[in-house]
Amino acid sequence: MDLARTDFYLDGRWVPPSGAESLEVHDPTTEEIVATVPAGTAEDVDRAVAAARAAFGSWSATDPADRAAHLDRLHAELTARAYDIARTVVRELGTPLKVATRVQTGLPLTVLRSYVDLAARPPAPETVGNSLVVREPVGVVGAITPWNYPLHQIVAKLAPALAAGCTVVLKPSELTPLTAYLLFDAVHAAGLPPGVVNLVTGTGPVVGEAIAAHPDVDLVSFTGSTATGRRVAHLAADRIARVALELGGKSANVILDDADLTTAVKVGVGNAFLNSGQTCTAWTRMLVQRARYDEALDLVAKAAEGYQVGDPLEPATRLGPLVSAQQRDRVRAHVARGLADGGRLVVGGPDAPVPDRGFFVAPTVIADVDPDSALAQEEVFGPVLAVIPVDDDDHAVAVANNSRYGLAGAVWSADEERALRVARRLRTGAVDINGAPFNPRAPFGGYKQSGLGRELGSHGLAEFCEIKAIQR
Repeated sequence: MDLARTDFYLDGRWVPPSGAESLEVHDPTTEEIVATVPAGTAEDVDRAVAAARAAFGSWSATDPADRAAHLDRLHAELTARAYDIARTVVRELGTPLKVATRVQTGLPLTVLRSYVDLAARPPAPETVGNSLVVREPVGVVGAITPWNYPLHQIVAKLAPALAAGCTVVLKPSELTPLTAYLLFDAVHAAGLPPGVVNLVTGTGPVVGEAIAAHPDVDLVSFTGSTATGRRVAHLAADRIARVALELGGKSANVILDDADLTTAVKVGVGNAFLNSGQTCTAWTRMLVQRARYDEALDLVAKAAEGYQVGDPLEPATRLGPLVSAQQRDRVRAHVARGLADGGRLVVGGPDAPVPDRGFFVAPTVIADVDPDSALAQEEVFGPVLAVIPVDDDDHAVAVANNSRYGLAGAVWSADEERALRVARRLRTGAVDINGAPFNPRAPFGGYKQSGLGRELGSHGLAEFCEIKAIQR
């Protein structure tokens, strides 16, 4: 499969970039360059936004059933490319093939299917006294997406934006742009009208900032680090533009003393290490009540030791590499600091064996972590789990909420009402009780510095709408 790309997708066509610079895409398993993509400029963003603005009038007026039909065709085209997408995610991100197939590819297809249904049934106007309250598309959307779930994060923005009647300019991460190109191959084959969706690859400081600051972008939807989200919000605020931000997390997995400890630990470790820990919702803090703390650590060690590191194409591999050398070094620095701050190494660590080539970090568990330490407060974004003892339910809630983030979390208890009471007290956008499955139709987003707004389902659709009151 040829991964090299030379053009942008603007106004329904593949067109050459305005400049001659390109960006290298590396395979994090081999460290080899596997492709290059064009490095966009502010001029390229201008062209993309102009195409999206020109298409907005007709697309926003399209019958909802027709918009749903377009999304349905896109779903079919993506489904036909599912194998190539999964293999591409392995090449540019290093996700093990099984996870790349089930999560990196399967989940966004499920999300897209949900918006086929939602697009066909838009919210009915509401009558409030003498007012008719209607929802209308916000306009041109600038979507800036990260590298860790390269298709899902795009679909979570693109699908509701199109369903609402918006047009889109997308900048995918420069670390994993190849999956976006496969998506736009599907967009073209599905026959979406020219200008409705547009692709410009490039770096955040150039293309991302040009999108966030562009006067004709009505809403900026960004997923990524809290620091970059703050910058996006500042640029948009200068022109009073709306933003939707899905940012960092430091989620707590609260295991109460009556929990099924074996299951809670197994699922908790799996969640923390999913995608090599490169998941914003990862339960990276395991909070265990002291009565069962030592027992939990034994189970954690056994579970973590079962995560084989290696080639993501090998069936036995459960942890692939991190996305880049910079990310690998950053995670290793977090581990070193966590140990220096008094954490006790249980599994892994800086000296654990990993393949000589590739951006690998061994699965690592650190116990006795101080809730105020950097390891308990900073988003590591690697296969590193901090285990923290707590006294009782109240103490667990206090430690869980001791974070500037609030994206996700979990509670485990044999008493579901007890678990629900604890879950209601956690200041976070989502909580799973006893390993409940992820719901792609439920609202997704965070409290505090984990972001603004919600994605997925009807709440995600609402982010791309304006509300108008018509008095009569």
